[in-house]
Amino acid sequence: MNLWFRLLLMLLRRPWRKPVSAFDTTVVRMRVWPLDLDFNRHVTNGRYFTLSDVGRMDYVLRSGAFRVALRHKALPIVGDVWGKFRRELKLFEAFEIHTRMLGWDEKWSFVEHRFVKDGRVVGVVIMRGLFRGRKGNVAPGEFALELGLPEQSPALPDWLTQWSASCDRLSSQLRDEEQ
Repeated sequence: MNLWFRLLLMLLRRPWRKPVSAFDTTVVRMRVWPLDLDFNRHVTNGRYFTLSDVGRMDYVLRSGAFRVALRHKALPIVGDVWGKFRRELKLFEAFEIHTRMLGWDEKWSFVEHRFVKDGRVVGVVIMRGLFRGRKGNVAPGEFALELGLPEQSPALPDWLTQWSASCDRLSSQLRDEEQ
């Protein structure tokens, strides 16, 4: 199954799905299709990142974040993604993607996607991203206020702030190499 088909299916189901608060967890149900598999006949690691996009789109639509982005004429930008794979998903198995906002700092928002099968977490994808408009990045605190959240993020776990700092260092190194 192509990502576009899954996105279309998610959008067609949207009118029957209830809006959520920005700190709620959204759940999208899916099934493993042949094009999701690698040579080991399980979901390829890169496909988890792609499927996370569907979960994130559902979250952005249901939480109202898309309205805030439209007001700012901003588009979502993924900065970095990290994945942890615990168990495999095989052909035709049903699974869910549980998406939730972890918090934000002065530049990035952090979103978690848990891949769940039979009540067990089989993989986790963490994304840090932002919304960029014509006037530059929309500050996550400002974005949060418009979603009805406090401007200050809940405390981020140490592992998450360390990962984000590592991503910043790598970005800096890459910029230095370009010069």
